[in-house]
Amino acid sequence: MVSSTGSHTWELKLTVEGVENEFPLQVTGDLHVGGLMLKLVEKIKIAQDWSDYAFWWEQKKCWLLKTHWTLDKYGVQADAKLIFTTQHKMLRLRLPNMKTVRLKVSFSSMVFRAVSDICKMLNIRRSEELSLLKQSEGTLKKKKKKDKNSKEPATEDVLNLCNSPVNSGLPANPGLYSKTMTPLYDPVSGSPASSTITWFSDGSSNEQNCSILALSHPTCSPEVLAEMYQPRTLADKAKLNAGWLDSSRSLMEQGVQEEDQLLLRFKYYTFFDLNPKYDAVRINQIYEQARWAIMLEEIDCTEEEMLIFAALQAQYHVSKLSLSSETQDPTCEPEVDEVEAALSNLEVTLEGGSKSNILEDITDIPKLADNLKLVRPKKLALKAIKTYWFVFRDTSISYFKNKESAQGEPVEKLNLKGCEVVPDVNVAAKKFGIKLLIPVADGMNEVYLRCDNEDQYARWMAACVLASKGRTMADSSYQPEVQKILSFLQMKNWTMCSQAASEPENVDMKPECFVSPRYTKKFKSKQLTARILEAHQNVSQMSLVEAKLRFIQAWQSLPEFGLSYYIVRFKGSKKDDVLGVSYNRLIRIDMATGDPITTWRFSNMKQWNVNWEIRQVAIEFDQNVSIAFTCLSADCKIIHEYIGGYIFLSTRSKDHNETLDEELFHKLTGGQE
Repeated sequence: MVSSTGSHTWELKLTVEGVENEFPLQVTGDLHVGGLMLKLVEKIKIAQDWSDYAFWWEQKKCWLLKTHWTLDKYGVQADAKLIFTTQHKMLRLRLPNMKTVRLKVSFSSMVFRAVSDICKMLNIRRSEELSLLKQSEGTLKKKKKKDKNSKEPATEDVLNLCNSPVNSGLPANPGLYSKTMTPLYDPVSGSPASSTITWFSDGSSNEQNCSILALSHPTCSPEVLAEMYQPRTLADKAKLNAGWLDSSRSLMEQGVQEEDQLLLRFKYYTFFDLNPKYDAVRINQIYEQARWAIMLEEIDCTEEEMLIFAALQAQYHVSKLSLSSETQDPTCEPEVDEVEAALSNLEVTLEGGSKSNILEDITDIPKLADNLKLVRPKKLALKAIKTYWFVFRDTSISYFKNKESAQGEPVEKLNLKGCEVVPDVNVAAKKFGIKLLIPVADGMNEVYLRCDNEDQYARWMAACVLASKGRTMADSSYQPEVQKILSFLQMKNWTMCSQAASEPENVDMKPECFVSPRYTKKFKSKQLTARILEAHQNVSQMSLVEAKLRFIQAWQSLPEFGLSYYIVRFKGSKKDDVLGVSYNRLIRIDMATGDPITTWRFSNMKQWNVNWEIRQVAIEFDQNVSIAFTCLSADCKIIHEYIGGYIFLSTRSKDHNETLDEELFHKLTGGQE
């Protein structure tokens, strides 16, 4: 008899994980879930710890976690298939460094909470920057073709972390997340302190486990690299971001099964409060994610930049070898200071995220004034290049025929707020260009500026970058930005070393392991070795951690850094476009040419929502600008969560303790479906 009201009894058949028989129980609709658990455990008559068990409703794909709710309130009737199963199950995670760990994870908690627990097990602070990704079918095709002849990874490649404190139901060590914590890692080498090693698990392999996460290991061969998915187009890059899990739902609700493999990745490119003393695992995994993105050409870079990335990898490799053969002096403070200085330039902040010095803000805003070349693209591929007197004030550039006419009306005034700033630099060729894409009513207005030298370029480029975010040169981040640009240019500015050029065979280096396949095909091995060693001269004195930090910094300097791509159809448009989602803006990109069409900054956003019936994202900006689009390459919830997630991360502050406002995150990202 099927009934769900009053005191009528009816039969409910329950399944218990790991037990063959079904268990029929006589229940009433007003029985609460906790009471149902009690009746079932009494009927099973097996003495064991049932505390991790809960009911999973198979048809509705949901957990019955509110034990005080009645069966009526949940809508459970006699035909419901309820499975009494463990909430924590084994999961395999592929980390950014391509190593796989196996650990016990909550399949009933929201993914946001599950990721937080995972990061505590792995000793990664700021878990809100990461999430879980299902590898999409499109990114597996190339690998599957080659799988017939290749062997499955050996079981020893999987690092088992199933005995860590979080897994055993114990609270995470509060010392890992307190402001007064003692250093867990050597800030020069990144090697773990002895107290940290005990954190990972019991047994003799602790140090090795810790090392796999915190230290980078030899790079893979070109053959292995060739088998991995390498995006060729923007549409290919969109496939990389299609599989992000919904942070507001559990793993089980999203079809993840026990022993499945997911990718753990940095989803949000705002790396907050990096500190080598506590963040060796986090820094290493960011470095590895950056390294693989460059090696697999998920992000574009020039030949000059590729050689810098190769040189920094080589330096890390060389430093690690020298460290393993020498006894390190833990009192070596000068290098630590250098690392701390490098860190000050590393953080990416959202608009309003940096704290400007009040004294700077009330003084006159600085201005720049220089002779620069203006390059305007013309039809038939011709360019008009002319020198003007440029004045940079507030967030605008004005240019005049010459210095003498600067008191009058400018030839043109360019407002850079909300514009795209793209470097166009070739240090070897003495080319220091700044490409500005300035939003106008019908798209983007392209303007190219040419500087005479590195110093001039660094000052103007830094001013343009800040102005695009609505900040002026009075902002406290202006000078660090100038120094960051100069530092990056210095790494590019190498001169040929005769010894390095003439004796590349004396160096134990496989250059093919440090560059993407495109450059392996372009150069012979000896040529590549010579060029990497040439670039290596400027980074040869760096410590292990500083080499990684500089690598991350150089990655952040690339024009495409932090962009996640999706194929969308804008309302009213007859063709598909690509939408780039970044930490501070959305960019509409022409799918055929890759050119930006329009940019919208989060700082100008008033509200965003989703029409769940037609799966359309609608966003309103200042000055009555509104856009709407449907997402074709992924669920629209993913883009909605990306936007809300970046807004959430912009609220973080070093002044606050490190407990996250989880409710605010779900309010900004969850949507009302």
